[in-house]
Amino acid sequence: MKVATGITGFDEMTAGGLPVGRASLIEGGAGSGKTVFALQTLVNSARDHQLPGIFVAFEEASPQILANCKQFAWAEGDLQRHGVSFVDAQPSVDLVQSGDFDIAGLLAIVEAKARGSGARHIVFDAIDIVLSLMRDSATMRREIYRLHNWLLEHEFTTLITSKLHDGHLGGQALPAFDALQFMADCAIRLDHRVYDGVSQRNLRVRKYRGSGFEQNPTPMVIDRNGIDVAFSRPDRNHRVPVTTERVSSGVAALDSMMGGGYFRGASILVTGSPGTAKTTLCGAFADAACTRDEPTLFVSFDSRPDEIVRNLSSVGIDLGQHLKSGLLRLESMRALEGNAETHLMRIRQSAEAHGARCVVIDPLSALSKAGNRGMAPSVAERLIDSAKAQGQTVLCTSLLADTSDIAEGTPLQISTIADTWIHLSYLVLGGERNRALSIIKSRGTSHSNQVREMHLDANGIRLSEVYSAGGDVLMGTLRWERERADEIAERERRENSERAQERLDAEAREIEAQIEVLQRRLSATQTAHKTQEFNEAERSRRDRTTRRKTAAQRGGSAIEDSDPDGS
Repeated sequence: MKVATGITGFDEMTAGGLPVGRASLIEGGAGSGKTVFALQTLVNSARDHQLPGIFVAFEEASPQILANCKQFAWAEGDLQRHGVSFVDAQPSVDLVQSGDFDIAGLLAIVEAKARGSGARHIVFDAIDIVLSLMRDSATMRREIYRLHNWLLEHEFTTLITSKLHDGHLGGQALPAFDALQFMADCAIRLDHRVYDGVSQRNLRVRKYRGSGFEQNPTPMVIDRNGIDVAFSRPDRNHRVPVTTERVSSGVAALDSMMGGGYFRGASILVTGSPGTAKTTLCGAFADAACTRDEPTLFVSFDSRPDEIVRNLSSVGIDLGQHLKSGLLRLESMRALEGNAETHLMRIRQSAEAHGARCVVIDPLSALSKAGNRGMAPSVAERLIDSAKAQGQTVLCTSLLADTSDIAEGTPLQISTIADTWIHLSYLVLGGERNRALSIIKSRGTSHSNQVREMHLDANGIRLSEVYSAGGDVLMGTLRWERERADEIAERERRENSERAQERLDAEAREIEAQIEVLQRRLSATQTAHKTQEFNEAERSRRDRTTRRKTAAQRGGSAIEDSDPDGS
């Protein structure tokens, strides 16, 4: 059986928490969080599971411990009222040891207190303090076994904290304390070190009898909520369904290039050098999300919220209205103010508190600065996984690992896990620096393979097809000049064509007029010809009539031989 500690991530690492009725050992150097871990577990068990506990303090007095823990949310209120009791067992500074002593008396006190309060959870904090008072290693081991047997007899769920001494064997426990590690059914190692000027903490479960557990060191942070271990195992039973729903990027032309916009719940990566308008694309996306009445979190590692609002207003993006409505939450962070895990935790907490459906992080590559290079890729990957698990659409920007456009990679190596990758670049021609946009990949959807020129002005973002001439890509003034020259040449071509057409039309009209005259002449000639034929026929008819009349007058005896009719 196991009991949950209530420490985020740790219960997932151990598949349930600490072993019930057994002893667990927490080791670590000074300031690694041993006391916080033990007391937080004790308070959570008493408050959330109604399991009273006893905290035995060997190093600090209970009032001092309570005062140190007031900063934590779980320490609010009267801890004793929730079932947490304290036993102060600090050795006196004036202690003069004469002869051997043991911990039997202390155990009797704890047993009586547990019987009176019904406590089943016990913490022995900094037990190395009292064990170091033993005269020799044999006595020390004897008392460790005494404690072990007492715990087995009473079946208390126990947490024992002990220091690791950095000056001895590379941070290993002193040889006399080895028995503690073998005695415990669960052994936990806390580590707190500084890498490149940045504090880093991690937790490792060294052993857990009878149970599987995460064996690798896992980053952890200590903040207002106590200890938060950066471990999460995807819940296969609570996955957000994959959808074909589209959400706008805030730029209509970019939506068209991707067949309608980003997929809901996708991860989008925007890369480019400084000044390529990565933040502007972030602002356009946040503006579009808030316009759809979707709560949006915008995290900036470069600028303050008021600076972001001012800067984006110059390109027609008004985030101030969404801040006033409460749909947009703008947060400013600095990469070196904490380690990458601290920022991940803050981002996740802010997104959860805001109920964000869309998350913007600008730039995510800030997490890879000095002191975070080792863990930053893991943090970025877990950030994207966490956002997808919540169904959030996340847009991240990143500087390229190399300033050249040929080296298409990012410092965090997240370009391979991003669903959509948009790259922004510069093209310097004719003394001008012009921006270009291209879609390197967009999973699950057809997308344009063309490079588009990006224009920023007071009306927002515009994308236009890149102009090619003679094998060169032209942008800015050179493009305008070439387009102007082409426009003039086209206009001259059209004018020449129109003039040629007019000449042809005039010639055609002249020919048509000539044809009309000829047709009239032809018609007149034909009419004259017909008239002539008619006149000739009429004259012949009159001649015949005259001859017949003449013949009749002569008595009809003579027949004119030349009568063509033979009559």
